[in-house]
Amino acid sequence: MRKRVVITGMGCVSGLGRGVEVSWARTRDGNGAIRPLPEDRLAESGKGGIAAWVDPPAGENGALAHVDQERLRRLGKLDPLSSFAIEAALEAVTSAGLLGHPSLDHRTAIMLGCGSGGNQTREVAYERLFAKGQPRAHPQTIPSSMITAPAAQIAILLGAHGPVFTLSSACASSAHALGEAMHMIRSGRVDVALAGGAEACLTRGSLAGWNSLGVLAPDACRPFSRDRRGMVLGEGAAVLVLESEAHALARRAPILAELAGYGQSSDAAQMTAPDLGGITMAMRAALDDAGIAGHEPMLVSTHGTGTALNDPTEAAALRAVCGDGLDRHRVIATKSAHGHMIGAAGAMEFLIGLAALIEGTAPPILNFLGPDPACDLPLVLEREAFAPHVLLSNSFAFGGLNAVLVGRLP
Repeated sequence: MRKRVVITGMGCVSGLGRGVEVSWARTRDGNGAIRPLPEDRLAESGKGGIAAWVDPPAGENGALAHVDQERLRRLGKLDPLSSFAIEAALEAVTSAGLLGHPSLDHRTAIMLGCGSGGNQTREVAYERLFAKGQPRAHPQTIPSSMITAPAAQIAILLGAHGPVFTLSSACASSAHALGEAMHMIRSGRVDVALAGGAEACLTRGSLAGWNSLGVLAPDACRPFSRDRRGMVLGEGAAVLVLESEAHALARRAPILAELAGYGQSSDAAQMTAPDLGGITMAMRAALDDAGIAGHEPMLVSTHGTGTALNDPTEAAALRAVCGDGLDRHRVIATKSAHGHMIGAAGAMEFLIGLAALIEGTAPPILNFLGPDPACDLPLVLEREAFAPHVLLSNSFAFGGLNAVLVGRLP
């Protein structure tokens, strides 16, 4: 029999704030984080824009001021990507009661999803080299900007000697990390996994690239709404502690939920346009893996980007998978609150969805202007009491890379 995988800790940082409690409260209450970008982040020579950006913390070491400073020095120069990941991981491990636990030494995996590496570190280096004509970059440029840096730095900080690596599949990165970590525990390779993702993409160069792609909304993120105009970027990290049920019970850990299913697929169709067949395949695979029928009442956390192509394709896929049972579900889209966190999006949405299950409350989709007939779904437009036992969480990435997670209350 495969091992049951449970969730015992969660941590996050985003434009909504620092920590699960504040992030869930703001999402539940419809208090979104999207706002005008500060001047130092404006793209394309001062062109304005909006995003869900993280406020800088106070103090010399900011949010990591409470961390053992000797251990922190071993990590070297931290890009914001790593700072976000470490902050979320420490909250998750602390809430799970795992700090200093013997399992961290050799029976714990660390698997993070990141869409890109340390953008800020790279851009500072390029400015020195190409704009200012300086002959050398900072000596920590490569270690700080590597896409693997956050996972490695968390391992150093926690003294974790088990498998540590990074998965990069654009907007599905952290959902893939959670699903693959689940399989590592199911197979018995590890007892515990810290899994999730981080992204720090709100730099001038990155924003200029996204603006050039023509997918960013100038006003708001409006998933499944008429007159939606595109996505809005966010930044931050979300990390969850996964354990085998036997390991969690043996140490009398609080069990928040179960990671019950995982499905993945490749559209193999187009780099930026979603494919109905590929999305449908991933959702069905996740539900089959969890042993859940599509008509059972669920909270559905959509990919819901607010773009012209993604939203109707996702709506059609949900209809195809759930059929007439879809109307028993409730559909949420939390990117309207915390923005599109790219590599961290899947983990953040899964975390918020679990918080909603635990409380029995479905958070509202923000900025809705009215129904779009192509997106006919049972949308949550005002906070409502809804207490199913199952969460379906979708992540669909550029390149046609799809990952779907199923959570379940214990």
